[in-house]
Amino acid sequence: MSNYTPTELQTLVQAPMMTGLSVAMVDMGIVSTAIEAAAMSKQIAGAAEKYPANSVIQAAFSETAMKSGDIKLDKPDVKPEEVKSGAMIDRAIADINAALAVVAGKASDAEVAEYKQFIYDCGAAVAAAAGEGLFGSGSNKVSASEAAALAKFKAALGI
Repeated sequence: MSNYTPTELQTLVQAPMMTGLSVAMVDMGIVSTAIEAAAMSKQIAGAAEKYPANSVIQAAFSETAMKSGDIKLDKPDVKPEEVKSGAMIDRAIADINAALAVVAGKASDAEVAEYKQFIYDCGAAVAAAAGEGLFGSGSNKVSASEAAALAKFKAALGI
């Protein structure tokens, strides 16, 4: 049984989702976005397996948690101007801060560090998933705008 409320679990799931989505949105193309979404899904789906001893990740991302119905993986309502202005990155950082507040005092420092790395990895996986150019096949996988977004997330996460 998790020591997190359904609302807290939603917050824990929202942070990596918004981080990955923000990275995908800063440099959007129809095909590359689909490739990036698949990369983020793979990160989320593999989280519980990658961090078997992490109570935070197990509570929010285990198969049991995902099937419980407590966690909704809704696509957030994002306006184009939020992407252009950078407000989406700020929103993701606010989600990260909210999630870190949830785990403060409920998880060990090592678990919090792993959770932070997992959040960052969701963004990094998205950035590395598709390149520039036709169908995301370009050799430059991480664009300048994606790299800038990742740097902001790294700073916000303190990693």
